[in-house]
Amino acid sequence: MSTTTAVTPLTTSDAEALVAAAHRAAEAADVTVSVTVLDAGGHLLAFRRDDRAVLISGETSTRKAFTALQLNAPTADLVDAVQPGGPFHTLPTALDRPLLFIAGGVPVHRDGRLIGAIGVGGGAPEQDHGFATAAVKALA
Repeated sequence: MSTTTAVTPLTTSDAEALVAAAHRAAEAADVTVSVTVLDAGGHLLAFRRDDRAVLISGETSTRKAFTALQLNAPTADLVDAVQPGGPFHTLPTALDRPLLFIAGGVPVHRDGRLIGAIGVGGGAPEQDHGFATAAVKALA
């Protein structure tokens, strides 16, 4: 008989804390962003778009989070994988949301298990990645 340890799922409180931490990091850099947090099933738990952020940044943050969740990896680490000859170059895009291979999506783990993802859009890709990473570190 095997036993498994239950992992606490990503809660709405966790999601709100992730959004707040990402926004604090973006505000400190004077960058306006949108932030999306998804649970392990890909369901929206929290979202925030700065008034000054462009509208498309909301879709961008959601697709970054979805990509990080589906592939269980930071989107910054996946950019080279979609280049011709890369392992994801021919990855089907028949998913309910297209994947987005631009830095700014980061999976969220608890006790070594995937429990959700955060996506940040609106700044330069490297900035978005930094904001998302800072938020995940703040949650830990």
